[in-house]
Amino acid sequence: MSTTAQLVQGHHDPTLQHHFHTKEQQFETSKLGMWLFLATEILLFGGLFVGFALMQQKYPQAFLLAHHHLDRSLGALNTVVLLLSSFTMVMAVWAAQTSRKKLLVWLLLATMACAFIFLGVKYFEYSHKFHEGLLPGKFYSHKGDTVPNQFVFFSFYFMMTGLHGIHILGGIGAIGWLVIRALKGDFDANYYTPVDLIGLYWHLVDLIWIYLFPLLYLIQ
Repeated sequence: MSTTAQLVQGHHDPTLQHHFHTKEQQFETSKLGMWLFLATEILLFGGLFVGFALMQQKYPQAFLLAHHHLDRSLGALNTVVLLLSSFTMVMAVWAAQTSRKKLLVWLLLATMACAFIFLGVKYFEYSHKFHEGLLPGKFYSHKGDTVPNQFVFFSFYFMMTGLHGIHILGGIGAIGWLVIRALKGDFDANYYTPVDLIGLYWHLVDLIWIYLFPLLYLIQ
């Protein structure tokens, strides 16, 4: 098909933006943009990982003792939940690519359900920390510490898990938008770019937790 013919066809296709010649060009450009965005997210969390490592070297004993206040079983549960959500998201992209519209909706809803479960578990974890006074910075009020500076660990704990939680909420909103559009029948083998791009975002959110879990919960 000639470029002219593609342009003419594009004018009748609401899924092809006017500034792109073909759907292939639109898809590749959109995917490149998402990868660039994800790179900035990695830099954002990377700074926190570096800061955590530096402070852990400065206060090794405080970090070691502080992490015992975290519940490994809840952290492991959330890891399994996010891995499951990553699988359902992969299958949702496949369902969109193969025009399985009803299956797409159910898989997106399953991914959202996993996200809500993750946040529910985090709520119980946070509630325990607030009750025990295991809070960041000047708000730290836990009694009976034998080693000082454990508040530094919890400062990073809340910064990193809190920022990750915000990304989970953003993912829930984005996936909810996909559900609404999927119910309208907007995605099929001819057009599934938003599902693919939000899937990439969700995989990064899962991957970040895979690093956070051993870093925070499995310190030795």
